[in-house]
Amino acid sequence: MRVTAAVFEKLFTPLTVADVELDEPGPGEALVRIVASGVCHTDALARDGDMPFPAPGVLGHEGAGVVELVGPGVSNVAVGDKVVIGWPWCGTCRNCLDGQPRYCLSLGPLVVSGARADGSTALRRLDGSPLHSHFFGQSSFATYSVCAANALVPVAPDASVAILGPLACGISTGAGAVLNVLRPWTGSSIIVYGAGAVGLSAVMAARLTGATTIIAVDRLAPRLSLARELGATETIDVSGGLDPVAAVHEICGGPADFAMDCAGVVAVLQQAAASVGMRGTVALIGGAPADAVGQARRGHPRRRGPQRLADRRPDRTEPAGSVPL
Repeated sequence: MRVTAAVFEKLFTPLTVADVELDEPGPGEALVRIVASGVCHTDALARDGDMPFPAPGVLGHEGAGVVELVGPGVSNVAVGDKVVIGWPWCGTCRNCLDGQPRYCLSLGPLVVSGARADGSTALRRLDGSPLHSHFFGQSSFATYSVCAANALVPVAPDASVAILGPLACGISTGAGAVLNVLRPWTGSSIIVYGAGAVGLSAVMAARLTGATTIIAVDRLAPRLSLARELGATETIDVSGGLDPVAAVHEICGGPADFAMDCAGVVAVLQQAAASVGMRGTVALIGGAPADAVGQARRGHPRRRGPQRLADRRPDRTEPAGSVPL
């Protein structure tokens, strides 16, 4: 079928809106009419070569819409269902079978290979030449998407599906890191570096925990104002050159218990690591450029020596990027 898509032609260039051809859904797949799709920093990372999604193709991974058609064997959704498109997962690896599909062992190829698990693509130009599809299993910068039905999350029939796309990525990432991984205890302190969609979601989630000090750090005043509305007890505006680590230590009476990097900037990650104490935990949420290299320091960077954050194999309860210090 003919659809309209924003095509990623090559690195570092604007997307091009064009008519393309989309396959009908195959076994285990569904065709979703995209009502709206969020625009995430991860899409920009792919466009700029910091994620290995091949061009030409179609990006977009915060799609939400209405099921228009289902393929053979699909029973979890039906035509007319409003859905949020979640992340793809194989359903057969040990992590999927353990109830942790977000850590599917095939996640890498499923999100950035530019094709289905069998190597086929669902998109073509009008001349028949292939376009890479299935970015994060959906390629939702288009009017329609063919995706795995097991990635679809039905929502209430009266839900405003146009605003729900970020639930699949930005909101679930920020809130999930707080509620499922950090789990702040009563009286604890948590610092959120970066008050965008992910960071603000973390602030909202932190308000639902026992944390009594919730600090949002950013350089944009409107974001910090919104963070206050959504649950931050304190905000730190670094636009004027204020040292956020010193400010955190002053507010908390010493190092914080938890810190989150939601910016994807190495210097900010270092500040987050310096904000917590010896038993504190830093959650790495932001997507940094592919060649980013940095060191983290315990305590204040002017008082302590460097400590490299080593890559660690995540276990069943700790996602990649959560590094206890």
